[in-house]
Amino acid sequence: MARRHSKHDPYGDLHREEEPPAAIISCWLCGRPMGKTTIWHHPVPKSRGGRDVVPMHAICQQTLIANFTNSELQRHGTDVEGLLAHPSVRKFVDWVANKDPDFTATTAKKQR
Repeated sequence: MARRHSKHDPYGDLHREEEPPAAIISCWLCGRPMGKTTIWHHPVPKSRGGRDVVPMHAICQQTLIANFTNSELQRHGTDVEGLLAHPSVRKFVDWVANKDPDFTATTAKKQR
């Protein structure tokens, strides 16, 4: 495989253009900025025909999975406000709002 830049050119870095800073991505559920790890979540589960993906924290995705079935997620679709109307999810989002973007913790198991 060819090298993108010559390893023998000591001034190769001077000729490269400055890359613009990446846009800050925020979590679809809680709105906090993303940390080192980004989970690309299907708001409508793939098993229910969902194709779109949204960025989420792992802990936020775990909360959705613990509180909703695939059928319920399909009904809500990409309506995040409908998900936030659920008392458990609202309580979680209010709690996690002041946490670090890379914060992780165990979440409750599915209650079915």
